Formats: sequence, structure tokens, C-alpha cells
Amino acid sequence: MTVFTLHRTASDCAARRGTLHLPHAVVETPVFMPVGTRGTVKAMTWEEVEELGFRLALGNTFHLFLRPGAERVARAGGLHRFVGWNGALLTDSGGYQVFSLKDLRTITEAGVTFRSPLDGAYHEFTPERVIAIQHALGADVIMAFDECTPYPATFEYARNSMERTHRWAERCWEAHEAAQTEQLLFGIVQGSTFADLRRESARFIADLPFPGIAVGGVSVGEPPEEMRRALDETLPLLPAGRPRYLMGVGTPTDILDAVLRGVDMFDCVLPTRLGRNGTLYTSRGRVHIKSARFAEEDGPVDPDCSCRACRRYSAAYLRHLHRENEILGSRLATYHNLAFYARLMEDIRAAIEANAFPAFRAACLVRWDN
Repeated sequence: MTVFTLHRTASDCAARRGTLHLPHAVVETPVFMPVGTRGTVKAMTWEEVEELGFRLALGNTFHLFLRPGAERVARAGGLHRFVGWNGALLTDSGGYQVFSLKDLRTITEAGVTFRSPLDGAYHEFTPERVIAIQHALGADVIMAFDECTPYPATFEYARNSMERTHRWAERCWEAHEAAQTEQLLFGIVQGSTFADLRRESARFIADLPFPGIAVGGVSVGEPPEEMRRALDETLPLLPAGRPRYLMGVGTPTDILDAVLRGVDMFDCVLPTRLGRNGTLYTSRGRVHIKSARFAEEDGPVDPDCSCRACRRYSAAYLRHLHRENEILGSRLATYHNLAFYARLMEDIRAAIEANAFPAFRAACLVRWDN
């Protein structure tokens, strides 16, 4: 099976244009994945996600394991059928929860023991069990179990964490190969903010037969320049013929900077989380809909946006909905933000095809500087 077709690279930067071939969908890259942590993109129906043009979304192994449970999802025919999604899915391994739930977990060489934030029960996540859970969920792309190294970290901690991630990656691949599924298992590069560790991890993961490679351990509190430095150290060492996934990133500016360096895949909760809180991305930058300047605005929040929310509803109405804590306000703002991200990725792909990505990026940054 052909996993990734690289169509072209830009002549004046490392930006890439390709196609990801998955069991449930063919996905054009660079691509942004809406986050459906617990089997839902918050405030959206799956029909709306599809309507906006997304063909790949993300779910989280840890949270789906807790509820409704991988076995229950498997009995329902897999995650696609359980949630009613016709596109492709990627499941994170739970490695991010090793970082985010640091007060509820214990790390050993065998794996991680978590105390459930729901009922206090203890659950052991080993590389082998994580792969089995993801096999049961049935996502198109599954991720190796890793330790998402916190920031800041000492060099010694980062090295030990990275080396453990490497050993777990080998165990994940062995467990995945033994199951012989159609799912694609991606490896994850770690190394924190240390250049030599990032290079070492990139070489190690690239030497394993993963059909795709992710850059992990970013968007964990480090300054943006540290994330860019990690990409600069990592991406040149990854095979050109495999998709590159930057985990948990990010803002529109982060996406432009990463595409410039050769990243193909992204996910982030920002467009949905900010939308629920009344912050919208527009062609002129980020705005908060509760601002008094929208109180009498009879036009759309973004005159350059053609999404359903902007075509039908005024900025003043959106402001009213959010001030009254109406559910519709969160839904419309989330829909608009995901429309913005979908359009941004379409424009990025077109700019790469036209060999004009650096100029496109520069123009976006000027418009968004507010």
C-alpha cells in the first residue's frame, strides 16, 4: 500500500505538497486535523466537520479507553461507526497524558500507571496495551506510546525520557506487526529542547520502519523559537517519502512556520476551544466577539469569510449569543474557526503548488498583525 505520495516541494523553502493514502480516506497535505478527543469535535456534528472539507480527525486513546471503553467501541464496529464519521481517524497514544496528568501517573520501564481522573481507578498503559487499545478503536493512523517530555527538563531527564521512548517505540512496532492490521503506526521523535538529542531521536525513529513520523514534545510551554529550533534539528533528518506530523500545533502562525520547514500534518484544540470562549480567527487577525466594538456591527465578523456563520449571522448577533452564554454562540464560533483553518490549509496547498508559499506566508503575517 502506498502511504504517502509527495507531489512537489517548493523551490525556495522546504514546504511540501502531498497526498496521504489512508484506509478510510485520501487526504491532501499539508493537513490540519480537528481534535475529537472523546469521539466528538466539541460543539460540532460530524456532518459539519465533513461539510467544511475535513477528511481526517483526531481522537485520544486514553480518554476513549476510560469512556466508553475500547471493547465497547470495537463491538460497535470501530470508532468510525461508533461516532458516525465517514472520513479517516488518527488516535494519539496517550503519551501526552504522561505529560498533562503528571500528578496522576507513575512511569517505569514497563509503561505508565495512571490513576483515572474520573473514578480514581488505576490503569497500566504499556506499549503493547496501547497498541492493542488502538487496534480495537480501529483508527486509520495510530501512534506509538511515548513519554512527552515536559518543559523545562534537564539534559539528563530529557535523555532518559527519549531513550525510554525509543525502547517503547520498538515494542510498539513489534506488537503492531504481530497483529497484522491495515492501520498505519507512526513513530514519535522526542528530545526536548536539546539539539543533539533531537538529532539522535530523529535518526533512531527514522531507522525504524514506521510509515510516518511525528515530532512530539513541543507545545508544552516552551517559547515558539524553541519549537522552531526543534523542527530545524529534526526535519532534515527524516525521510522525504514519509509524512511528518507536528503534534499539538497550533496557531495559524505556528502552522505557517512549520509548513515552511516541511511539516505535513497538524492537530490542535485551539480553533474549537477558542471558539467556545468567543475568540475567532479572521482574515484580519484574532478577535474577541464580546468586544464592545461588535455591539452595533450588522455585518459578519469577517467580511472575507464565506462560511455559513458569516453568510447568515451578524457580528452583533454572535456577540449577543456569547454574552448570554447561549450554546449557539459556541457552535457558530467553532464552526467559523474550523472554516478558517480549512481555508488556510487549502490556501497553503495552493501556494505550494504555485511555488509561492514564502510570499503567501508573509502576506498572512502582515494581515494578522493586530
